[in-house]
This record gives sequence, C-alpha cells and structure tokens, in this order.
Amino acid sequence: MIKVTRLNGTAIVINADLIEFVEEIPDTIVSLTTGKKIMVKENSEEIIDKVTRYKRSTLVGYQSVPIREA
Repeated sequence: MIKVTRLNGTAIVINADLIEFVEEIPDTIVSLTTGKKIMVKENSEEIIDKVTRYKRSTLVGYQSVPIREA
C-alpha cells in the first residue's frame, strides 16, 4: 500500500499491486487494474519511488532457500 495525495489535498492509500500504469497529462493519473483512475499530486517518478520502497519493504528478511540437487 502506498499513500498519495488527491488534487484536493486529501491523502489516500492505494494498493500498489493494483497499479496498471501512471500517466502525466499534465496531472498525474494512476490507473488501476480495476478500471478506476485516480488523479494525484505526486508525479510519476514519486509514484515509482513509493512503489519501489513498498515492494522492498515486503521483502525485508526474505532469504532464498538453497535448492538441493538430488
């Protein structure tokens, strides 16, 4: 989940896994896989950074398990 700001200044939290694409025309529009579109104040680079940080935080402590050959 990432926190973004609508154009009216209210904060909203969206599921980063549902983001399909982000456009800047000129306002930033986040399109979700559900078909919903959300206009936000953050630019596309900020959205990418937020999603990247969120995805990294979900992997903290993850260690790959070695595969043993039979």
